[in-house]
Order: sequence, then C-alpha cells, then structure tokens
Amino acid sequence: MTSHTVLYTHGRFYSAAEPRATAMLVRGDRIGWLGAAEDAPAADAVVDLEGALVAPAFVDAHLHATDTGLAADGLDLSGVRSAGELVEAVAAFAVTRAAGAVVHGHGWDESTWVEQTPPDAEVLERAARGRRVYLSQASVHSALASRSLLAACPGIEGVAGYDGSGWVREQAHHAVRAVALGSLTAQQRTQAQRSALRLAASRGVAAVHECAGPGTSSEADFASVLALSGDGLPRVFGYWGELGGAQRAKDLGAVGAAGDLYADGALGSRTASVRSAYVDGPGCGEAFVSAEEAGAHLLECIELGVQGGFHAIGDAAIEAVLEGFAIAARAVGVDRLRAGRHRIEHVELADKAMIARMVEFGVVASVQPVFDALWGGHDRMYAQRLGVERALASNPIGAMYATGVPLAFGSDSPVTPLDPWAAVVAAAAPRNPVFRMSVRAAFGASTRGGWRAAGVDDAGVLAPGAQATFAVWDTPGGLEGGLPALLAGVDGEVPARPVCRRTVLSGVPIYEE
Repeated sequence: MTSHTVLYTHGRFYSAAEPRATAMLVRGDRIGWLGAAEDAPAADAVVDLEGALVAPAFVDAHLHATDTGLAADGLDLSGVRSAGELVEAVAAFAVTRAAGAVVHGHGWDESTWVEQTPPDAEVLERAARGRRVYLSQASVHSALASRSLLAACPGIEGVAGYDGSGWVREQAHHAVRAVALGSLTAQQRTQAQRSALRLAASRGVAAVHECAGPGTSSEADFASVLALSGDGLPRVFGYWGELGGAQRAKDLGAVGAAGDLYADGALGSRTASVRSAYVDGPGCGEAFVSAEEAGAHLLECIELGVQGGFHAIGDAAIEAVLEGFAIAARAVGVDRLRAGRHRIEHVELADKAMIARMVEFGVVASVQPVFDALWGGHDRMYAQRLGVERALASNPIGAMYATGVPLAFGSDSPVTPLDPWAAVVAAAAPRNPVFRMSVRAAFGASTRGGWRAAGVDDAGVLAPGAQATFAVWDTPGGLEGGLPALLAGVDGEVPARPVCRRTVLSGVPIYEE
C-alpha cells in the first residue's frame, strides 16, 4: 500500500542533513526527501510555506496536564503582588463558580511581595463566600487552603506540613490537593487536559512528558491524559513516580517510574533538601528518599525494563540520589545502568562532582531553564532562600551540557508557562553567564533531547527516514538568524516571539493556525 505524500515547499529548513533545503517530502509518518524546491518529487498534496521556517517540533519534558489546563482556564495569580490583591482576585473569581464548587487558583509567589505573609484560611473562606479554595503556590509544593477545604480533609491537623493558617506544605498539601482535584468530574478533568495539550500544540510542542505520581495526581488522572495521546493532540509519554512502584508504573502504561518521585520538595517552599541551612528560614528542607531506597528503586526499574528517576532539587537530595545510582552500578554494572537512560528532574543545586557522576552513570537531566529566569540572580527568590553565592551556582545547565550530561528541557507547567522558546532563551542567556550555552544546543535540548529522554531516537531532526514531526514558524531571519534577537529578552520574556503556523506529529497536523 502506497503512503500518502505531502510536499512542503518554498520554506527554510533547520536541517544538518540538508542545510540549504527549501522543500521537504513527507511520506506517511516519515520524512522521505529533503532538497531544493526545483528538484522536488511529485506528491499527493502540496503546502506552500511562503518562506516560513520548518524545524523539529518541541518536546516539553516535564508537564502536568490537568494543572496546566486548570491554570489556563481558571484563576491566574502569577501577577498578584500582595495578599490584598490575592484576596480581591479570589473574591472576583469565586462568584463565577457555583456554590459548593472548589475555586482553583495557581501561581502566587510571595517572594515577589513586599510583605510576604499570605492571607489565612478564614480570610479566603470569606472572600469565596463559603466556596472551598485551593491556591497552589508557584512551585506547586505548597498551597493556601480555605477553612472549608481543610475541614474536608479529616485528620489533616496531624499530617506533616499542616499549618493552621491554611498554608500547607508537602504531605498536608498532598492531602488537600487530592480533595481539591478530586472535586473535578471526569469530564472536567479531561477538558482541562485537552486544553493543556491543545495549548502545547499551538506552541509548536508535539510531545509532552506527563510527570505524575501519588501526591501529584491520581491513577485516574494519569490514565485520562494517557488516553488523549496522539488523538489529534501531542504525544504523551507518561511517568509515574512511586518508590516500589515500577511494576505499577508499567501496568499504568508509563514509560518510566520517574517524574514526580520526590526525593525532596522545592526551594520556593523551603522544602528542597539542602546541605546548608536556608538563610531566610529554619532547617535544611525535607528528604524523602535515602540512597539505599534510590538504589533499590533503580534496580527494580532495571529488572522490569523501565526508566527510573527522581525529583531532586537540593544538593543533599541530589547527592543521595546519585549515591543510589552508585549502589545500582555496583550491583549490575555501569554499562547496564547507563543503558536505562534513567533521569533526574530539576537538578538545581548540582556541583561539579555531582555533574561528573551524572555523566558516569548516564543520567538524563530533565531541567527547566525558566526557573533561573524567574528566580535566579542576585535579588530574586533563590537569593532570598540561599544567599547570593549559592543562588548564582544554581541551575548549572550550561555546565551540565559542556560536561556531557544529556539534557531535556521542560516547563514543569504550570510552574512556569508552557513556552518552549522562553526555555531556549533562558538557557542561552542565564542569570549567571558562566552557565551560558549556545542557542543551537539549547534548541536541541528542547527538541531532540526530549525524544531521547523518552527512549525515542528517530525524532527531533529533519532528515530522510526520521519521524515527520516538526513545526512551521513565522520568524525573521531563520532559526540562527532570528534567535539572537530573542536574547534581548528580559526575565524570560521573548519579545520577538516566532509564531507557530502548524505543528505536525508523525506526518499528521495537530495544530494549524
């Protein structure tokens, strides 16, 4: 049976295989030919690109679809700059929701406020006129809960991370979050997930890594988003993070027992596990996984043939996880360990010794460059939490790349916006110029890096025989010619943003302008 063919012509193609190509033939789900438009073969259909740029589609290597959809369609609190503004936003939004509904909001960041005390549970209760309120902090590792939402969680007072003010963290946050997300109907949940995946496709993203696990989402939520994969939407690679849960991850259809398997918390909530105490609060955060547990998890994953991985942000957590890799290497050998392409999410406070061990064990770093754009530097949240010296050493993405760590870029949406160009800019122009990497390398980590991290080696490039997965962009000057202008962006913004005209997954358009 002959495959349907489509010729994309009169464009500019970002291809190492054919750098001067102006046309590309797609045969079924594969790229069949690249070359000059005047030499193009016949095709069943022709698309005139009118000079647009064609490049490999983006992959978002860390995303939470339900939360992203809820944030896109719900209460966005990323712009509030005081407790009073937050309360006003909740009051205005709550009246648009039925009595008895949960008011879902996201994105508040007290580190940007002059007075950094958020409103308490009683104030939120009054603002929402009795509706239950769940407002996730920017890191999604803590949240504000109204009195009635706390009351819907029996025994919450005895759970670690509970605070009577309603600002809950870690295990208490997981309990409150489960009730808030559990209030969604299956239809509402699927609608939120579709909204997220459609948004991704409109941004030139053809695949996402859904990072889930107990405390982040539910098995039903995970199954729902996996069911949407490739159905006119981006492909979804599922990761289910749970200690001792490698078989469960496999049963759920996950490609890995990784993603949100928490070795620690987050810097924003002071729950990332760090070796030296926070400078603006007590203690060194929370450690949830020991080296021995990490090693056992990796060995279980190796035995079952699935990727393993961990969420690890603080240096103490990363150190424990890497010692777990060493335990696994001693048991099965470095080569067998490396073959699994096991991963660590975030990896924000890694030093040179840790980066060297990541190279040794073949660890994939699934990182979010926009974290640095939003919170790095001399005077932002990382500096508040860690001090300036440690803040400037955070997110050493360029150093990882230069040392040979495989990189995959993601947004952790809704923690940062689902905006892959912003990730490219943030990695190429980081707060600490020591960690700068080339635009080309950053683009590769945002495209081919995400496919390779999920075990797919025939996508992320424009070459004959590769998957026909790409995006079509309106952008001045082509990829290398146009991107230097993007580096004038400030705070992660992309002023000369390319506009996505079409996103194609395995030969099938999933977005058209």
